[in-house]
Amino acid sequence: MTVAEVLIALGSNVGDSLANLREATALLATKVELKAVSHVYETAPMYVTDQPAFLNAAVIANTRLSPMALLMTLKELEKQIGRERRVVNGPREIDLDLIAYGHLAYTFVEGKDLRLRVPHPRVAERRFVLQPLADVAPGFELPQIGVVALLLGQTEHQRNSVKKLEHALLPVPSLE
Repeated sequence: MTVAEVLIALGSNVGDSLANLREATALLATKVELKAVSHVYETAPMYVTDQPAFLNAAVIANTRLSPMALLMTLKELEKQIGRERRVVNGPREIDLDLIAYGHLAYTFVEGKDLRLRVPHPRVAERRFVLQPLADVAPGFELPQIGVVALLLGQTEHQRNSVKKLEHALLPVPSLE
């Protein structure tokens, strides 16, 4: 299997969100080769707005895992950190989303269920994802969607809902 460059978004708004992001980053470093880790951002919830603010971040990494194997790894890490399934887009201990897998546009359907689509289909409308991605991969082209930095510019109307937390740092495990 060849090495693929991947973008992964992290989010949390239940429990100690910063600790959850830190644990997720450390665990990710055991599964993929982290290249860069974004700043942490406090973000207003979208879709289901009656819930606490989120902390969001992103990483760019290299992996030899297939898209589905990486998705399954992310779901296992969520369980390990203590994610409980609630309402869609609602509160969560940790959320690890595979945003992009190289320059691949990929859809995996199992039976009648959509299991995975990359790039993530709603990334272009989500400044809370694009802002951290712009820290680690501003020039990354999301197939059939666009370049991260340009997409970020199209979400200016959400600027006030995403605030960088200057002193909330995530570990950058041995980025050599």
